[in-house]
Amino acid sequence: MYPNLRDIGIRNPENIKRYSLRKEGDKDILKVYFRKGAGMLIGRSSKYKFQRQIKTVSGGQHNQHIQGTTELSEINPTLHKIIKELDSLSLHVSSEKELKQQILSDLKHLQLVVDNKIQEIEHKLDKL
Repeated sequence: MYPNLRDIGIRNPENIKRYSLRKEGDKDILKVYFRKGAGMLIGRSSKYKFQRQIKTVSGGQHNQHIQGTTELSEINPTLHKIIKELDSLSLHVSSEKELKQQILSDLKHLQLVVDNKIQEIEHKLDKL
Protein backbone atom coordinates (compact mmCIF):
# COMPACT_ATOMS: atom_id res chain seq x y z
CA MET A 1 0.00 0.00 0.00
CA TYR A 2 2.89 2.36 0.77
CA PRO A 3 5.68 1.19 -1.57
CA ASN A 4 8.04 4.11 -0.92
CA LEU A 5 7.80 3.75 2.87
CA ARG A 6 8.37 0.02 2.45
CA ASP A 7 11.46 0.74 0.32
CA ILE A 8 13.09 2.64 3.21
CA GLY A 9 12.30 -0.17 5.64
CA ILE A 10 9.01 0.95 7.20
CA ARG A 11 6.88 -2.21 7.31
CA ASN A 12 4.07 -0.94 9.56
CA PRO A 13 3.09 2.59 8.57
CA GLU A 14 0.19 2.46 11.01
CA ASN A 15 2.76 2.75 13.82
CA ILE A 16 3.99 6.14 12.57
CA LYS A 17 3.09 8.94 14.94
CA ARG A 18 4.58 11.90 13.04
CA TYR A 19 7.53 13.02 10.98
CA SER A 20 9.81 16.01 10.58
CA LEU A 21 11.83 17.25 7.65
CA ARG A 22 14.81 19.60 7.67
CA LYS A 23 17.56 20.65 5.30
CA GLU A 24 21.15 20.12 6.36
CA GLY A 25 23.71 21.29 3.81
CA ASP A 26 23.08 19.47 0.56
CA LYS A 27 20.86 16.84 2.18
CA ASP A 28 17.28 16.64 3.40
CA ILE A 29 16.85 14.80 6.70
CA LEU A 30 13.58 12.95 7.24
CA LYS A 31 12.90 11.80 10.78
CA VAL A 32 9.99 9.43 11.35
CA TYR A 33 8.63 9.01 14.88
CA PHE A 34 6.84 5.81 15.87
CA ARG A 35 4.31 4.90 18.52
CA LYS A 36 6.15 2.71 20.99
CA GLY A 37 4.06 -0.33 21.83
CA ALA A 38 4.83 -3.18 24.20
CA GLY A 39 7.20 -5.68 22.66
CA MET A 40 8.19 -3.44 19.77
CA LEU A 41 11.78 -3.89 18.72
CA ILE A 42 12.10 -0.78 16.58
CA GLY A 43 13.35 2.48 18.04
CA ARG A 44 11.25 5.49 18.83
CA SER A 45 12.41 7.22 15.65
CA SER A 46 14.35 6.60 12.46
CA LYS A 47 16.40 9.10 10.47
CA TYR A 48 16.81 9.04 6.69
CA LYS A 49 19.13 11.24 4.62
CA PHE A 50 18.41 12.16 1.02
CA GLN A 51 20.83 13.96 -1.28
CA ARG A 52 19.27 17.08 -2.80
CA GLN A 53 19.19 17.26 -6.58
CA ILE A 54 21.19 20.03 -8.20
CA LYS A 55 19.76 21.57 -11.36
CA THR A 56 21.45 24.14 -13.52
CA VAL A 57 19.07 26.73 -14.92
CA SER A 58 19.56 29.68 -17.20
CA GLY A 59 20.04 32.86 -15.25
CA GLY A 60 19.01 35.13 -18.12
CA GLN A 61 21.07 37.66 -20.00
CA HIS A 62 24.02 39.40 -18.42
CA ASN A 63 26.79 41.60 -19.79
CA GLN A 64 26.91 41.76 -23.59
CA HIS A 65 24.24 39.08 -24.20
CA ILE A 66 26.08 36.28 -22.38
CA GLN A 67 23.69 33.96 -20.63
CA GLY A 68 24.62 32.94 -17.10
CA THR A 69 23.52 29.87 -15.23
CA THR A 70 22.42 29.32 -11.68
CA GLU A 71 22.49 26.10 -9.69
CA LEU A 72 19.37 25.30 -7.69
CA SER A 73 18.85 22.44 -5.29
CA GLU A 74 15.54 20.71 -4.90
CA ILE A 75 14.04 17.85 -2.98
CA ASN A 76 14.88 14.32 -4.09
CA PRO A 77 11.98 12.80 -6.11
CA THR A 78 11.99 9.68 -3.93
CA LEU A 79 11.70 11.79 -0.78
CA HIS A 80 8.85 13.71 -2.39
CA LYS A 81 6.96 10.42 -2.91
CA ILE A 82 7.66 9.34 0.67
CA ILE A 83 6.30 12.63 2.02
CA LYS A 84 3.14 12.19 -0.05
CA GLU A 85 2.64 8.75 1.50
CA LEU A 86 3.30 10.09 5.00
CA ASP A 87 0.82 12.92 4.43
CA SER A 88 -1.79 10.43 3.24
CA LEU A 89 -1.56 8.79 6.69
CA SER A 90 -3.09 11.98 8.18
CA LEU A 91 -0.25 12.64 10.59
CA HIS A 92 -1.34 16.20 11.22
CA VAL A 93 -1.35 17.47 14.79
CA SER A 94 -4.95 17.58 15.92
CA SER A 95 -4.82 20.19 18.66
CA GLU A 96 -2.78 23.08 20.00
CA LYS A 97 -2.06 21.07 23.14
CA GLU A 98 -0.55 18.24 21.07
CA LEU A 99 1.46 20.75 19.06
CA LYS A 100 2.78 22.33 22.25
CA GLN A 101 3.74 18.92 23.64
CA GLN A 102 5.45 18.03 20.36
CA ILE A 103 7.44 21.28 20.34
CA LEU A 104 8.46 20.85 23.99
CA SER A 105 9.54 17.28 23.31
CA ASP A 106 11.59 18.38 20.30
CA LEU A 107 13.15 21.17 22.38
CA LYS A 108 14.12 18.77 25.19
CA HIS A 109 15.61 16.37 22.66
CA LEU A 110 17.58 19.19 21.05
CA GLN A 111 18.88 20.27 24.47
CA LEU A 112 20.04 16.71 25.16
CA VAL A 113 21.81 16.50 21.79
CA VAL A 114 23.54 19.86 22.35
CA ASP A 115 24.58 18.94 25.90
CA ASN A 116 26.05 15.64 24.70
CA LYS A 117 27.94 17.38 21.89
CA ILE A 118 29.35 19.97 24.30
CA GLN A 119 30.54 17.19 26.62
CA GLU A 120 32.15 15.40 23.67
CA ILE A 121 34.00 18.57 22.59
CA GLU A 122 35.10 19.32 26.17
CA HIS A 123 36.42 15.76 26.48
CA LYS A 124 38.43 16.21 23.27
CA LEU A 125 39.82 19.50 24.60
CA ASP A 126 40.86 17.84 27.84
CA LYS A 127 42.89 15.32 25.85
CA LEU A 128 44.87 18.09 24.13
